[in-house]
Amino acid sequence: MAGGWAMLPILLCSAVALAIVLERFWTLRHKAVLPPGLGAEVREWARSRKLDPEHLAALSTNSPLGAVLAAALAVRNRPREVIKERVEDTGRHVVHRLERFLGTLGTIALIGPLLGLLGTVFGLIRMFLAVMVSGVGDPMKMAGGIGEALVCTAAGLCVAIPAYVFHRYFRSRVASLAVEMEREVFLLTDELTAGSEIASNPGPARVALAAG
Repeated sequence: MAGGWAMLPILLCSAVALAIVLERFWTLRHKAVLPPGLGAEVREWARSRKLDPEHLAALSTNSPLGAVLAAALAVRNRPREVIKERVEDTGRHVVHRLERFLGTLGTIALIGPLLGLLGTVFGLIRMFLAVMVSGVGDPMKMAGGIGEALVCTAAGLCVAIPAYVFHRYFRSRVASLAVEMEREVFLLTDELTAGSEIASNPGPARVALAAG
């Protein structure tokens, strides 16, 4: 209440930021994105030829890693370059889903100080209008305007700083998870192309999962 009406959008931003942080912590759990043992299990499928449509459908909905591995298995009989392109396309979509809401969190980190500054400006305007009406003889009116300005500034920074920290943290986490998915796809691609005539290029094919 002391910060005036400008506190309303700041409080709304804080609620949205908190919801995004909690949701991303839950979604980006390591075992949810890269289930333990899934890569080894899929490579065993490839060795034993357990690659029927039911296995692939279950794998694609299992996890983000499963979706990428299923994309590679879907074109397992094609040349290595085709497998690489399919994985890259699927990887871009998977990483985009992992970065969901991070743009909103970054926007909150950006506009938080601006909303605080807006409240500061309105608080100073209120103070100067009080001075114009009653002069400088009533310090309480001046204190009210200054207080409104300081509360809004502090609130905006208190929202923006954690939002920025968590935004950078989640971006880094997505990049780390993407590298681990890339490694698993690298191993599966080697398994699929080992000993086949299409594996004519001795150099390993790098699967790029660009994380934003």
